Amino acid sequence: MATIKKFQVTFDCADPERLARFWCEVLGYVVQPPPKGFDSWDAYHRSPESEKTMGWFACSDPSGVGPRLLFQRVPEGKVVKNRVHLCTRVGTGLVGEERLATLQAESARLVALGAVQERVLLADEENESCIVMQDIEGNEFCLD
Repeated sequence: MATIKKFQVTFDCADPERLARFWCEVLGYVVQPPPKGFDSWDAYHRSPESEKTMGWFACSDPSGVGPRLLFQRVPEGKVVKNRVHLCTRVGTGLVGEERLATLQAESARLVALGAVQERVLLADEENESCIVMQDIEGNEFCLD
């Protein structure tokens, strides 16, 4: 039986390019080249081909380690809490006040990009601090 080694995370959204570019800033990802046969994303989006695919945009980890992110336009808006969310690991290895300060600094950076800080979960006997956020379309994610 084959083992899956690579995967893609797909986001349903209203504005694929805007959301993809936001996540590029969050994760240090890069925008993927436009589809074959197009010299730019603008050219692709002006083509009839773009309308057939409902609109999509993708970005990837320039190191090739992280998963590709695909953003696809859907007609309906987000109405409930995500069943799956991304945890961005900005505080790995840090504890206590140092961890919280690092998370808060990253939260401030992302809020400047349009994210919303939902709540801060402070460390307790079992867990270190994390911050629950929302991206520019309301999708929940954590700074962990």
